[in-house]
Amino acid sequence: MLPAAALEAFITAALAEDIGNGDHSTLASIPVDAQGTAVLKIKEAGILAGMEVAKAIFLHLDPHTVFTPYKKDGDAMQVGDLAFEVKASVHALLMGERLVLNCMQRMSGIATLAKTYTDKLQGYHARLLDTRKTTPNFRMLEKEAVRIGGAVNHRMGLYDMVMLKDNHIDFCGGITAAVNKTVAYLQEKHLNLKIEVETRNLQDVQEVMAVGKVHRIMLDNFTPDQIKEALQVINGKYETEASGGITIDNIVSYAATGVDYISVGAIIHHAVSLDLSLKAVIH
Repeated sequence: MLPAAALEAFITAALAEDIGNGDHSTLASIPVDAQGTAVLKIKEAGILAGMEVAKAIFLHLDPHTVFTPYKKDGDAMQVGDLAFEVKASVHALLMGERLVLNCMQRMSGIATLAKTYTDKLQGYHARLLDTRKTTPNFRMLEKEAVRIGGAVNHRMGLYDMVMLKDNHIDFCGGITAAVNKTVAYLQEKHLNLKIEVETRNLQDVQEVMAVGKVHRIMLDNFTPDQIKEALQVINGKYETEASGGITIDNIVSYAATGVDYISVGAIIHHAVSLDLSLKAVIH
């Protein structure tokens, strides 16, 4: 379930962007009290995502909306299927149409690509993670689509986990300094946050092992063979994450190393929206 307040704020802002001072096409041609029915038609196969969002959009526009789902988030969909039927004021249907489609098409594309990647990991220990490579102000829905597609959300933002990346480490003067300063900061601020450290080579891994005090080690741009070597050094003491240069074609070779997590930003930023349409039902 998406956070209700955050979803409502998103819908309010998105509709304000689209409607502005009025949907004049609808206001000019449709009586304000007209009622109607529409269905969401699926025009491209994939994994469905965004049903919760669609319902919330129509209810925002018309609290008397009757939303009848024929599928649920995460379901496989085929061309010609119907996702839902919605009965509401025609003004609500027309003003919400594009926002519903934009959200569901984008989310379904992400869920479909995430499912393609996670299917490759069947039988392996590794779990697929997303990243912060998201569309500004749309991250919540993109990460929800990742989850619907079977992958795991990494941190939502900069606030819910510490990740000491290469630039943090370089600006701070090294891994040891960055970790020690972070631990002191979290203690001072009474923050219970996990710490992940990015490593660029085996020497970095050995330095993290020496300083300790972390929860996860990211192995960035390591080859599968280098990851195997790093995992021997880590020896199960910390969670491990492979990142960088991982594609649908080589992800199995990374999973086979025994690493705990594999992060792939492409499951969001390379996803292509799927084709859906909202059509009026005229009796």
